[in-house]
Formats: sequence, C-alpha cells, structure tokens
Amino acid sequence: MHIVIMGCGRVGSALARALEKQGHSVAVVDQDPTAFRRLGSGFNGRRVTGVGFDQDTLREAGIEEADAFAAVSSGDNSNIIAARVARENFGVEHVAARIYDPRRAEVYQRLGIPTVATVRWTADQMLRRLLPSGAEPLWQDPSGTVQLAEVAFDPSWVGHPLTELEQASGARIAFVTRLGEGALPTPQMVVQEGDLVQVMVRRSELAAVEAAFSAGPAAHGSKEAN
Repeated sequence: MHIVIMGCGRVGSALARALEKQGHSVAVVDQDPTAFRRLGSGFNGRRVTGVGFDQDTLREAGIEEADAFAAVSSGDNSNIIAARVARENFGVEHVAARIYDPRRAEVYQRLGIPTVATVRWTADQMLRRLLPSGAEPLWQDPSGTVQLAEVAFDPSWVGHPLTELEQASGARIAFVTRLGEGALPTPQMVVQEGDLVQVMVRRSELAAVEAAFSAGPAAHGSKEAN
C-alpha cells in the first residue's frame, strides 16, 4: 500500500515509521521542512514540504496512487479539510483524521470520515483505521492465543443482523463502535454503514474470520437485506 500522512509531529512521524516498518510505501507532508528530522535517517519514504490540503502538494506526495491518507497535523480544521479532499477529490478509500476536540470528532464521524480523538487514542489506533485488514490486535491474552481484533467487513453486510456475521465467521462479536460510541451487540442489532466491528477470536482463526467478513453474505447463503 502507498500511504500519505499529513503532519510530521510525534504522531505523524511514529505512524510513518511504523507503516514503513510493515513494508508500506509512505509519503509525509508538512509545512515545516525541519519537522522531517523526527523521521530519522532510516526513513526511506517521501518528504514533501507544503500545505497538506493543497491538491498539487498531495499529488507530489502520490495521493493519486494512495490507498490510505492520515491527517494528523496540529489543526482540527486543516485535518478535516485535508481528509475530505483526499476522500472526495482523489477517491482515497481509507481516510482518517486526528481531531483534538472529541465533540467535533463525533460530528465528523457522522459525515463518514473516521476520526481519532487524541484524548482517547494514539498512533496504534490510526494504524487500525488505515489497515483494517490484518491490523494489530486491540488486546490479546498473555499466551497470545485469544485476541480482540477489529475486522473490516464487506459493504454488502450492511442491513444484515450481527448474528449472521457471527454464524458466517465463527467469531464472537465483542462490541461495535457506532458513531464514535461503543455498543454491545444484541440479537436485534444489524450492521450499519460506518460500524467498526470488534471480535474475540483465536489468533489461528483470525485470517478465516477476515475472509468471512470480506466475502459478504451471499457467499454464505444469506439473503439480501431489505
């Protein structure tokens, strides 16, 4: 994957190094060229000086080929503008914006842009938003056998009961993050667009669960939701 990051502060630089360590191509955008010192001499990605929501700057960073975009500068307005430009103008699939004000973060979440409120989450949460499939676990038991993991689902699951996801995957859904708030699953709850689904699963079975979630209900004989 090629990932563009706006902002080379502590979170942006940590995120860039972590993504590159995982083998991804990374470009970092910042208005201050001295900020790139935080990346260290071992960083091999692109360093682009400029405004993160300027389209020419984003093109220089490779936004047209990007699979993900993270806006983690120090300004809420700049982050949300840049995230919307990446999503709406360049069609980047995975977009996340860091928002300092958690009340505003919920508003933007409802607009369809995943947000990370810095008072609650850190760089590892950004990784899970940008790399929903195969991301690092949220929690695991001391032996590493059982994990709590966020698993991305195919959009065709929207409107289907959460119980169908469980039946198709064999995993137990622990909770769902919806509109920025956690919700415990009930038998009546259905999948909604924008949901973040966390499951309890054996580590050895995580790949199979991800495959079931990404395959969609039709692959498991479920009827189309009304």
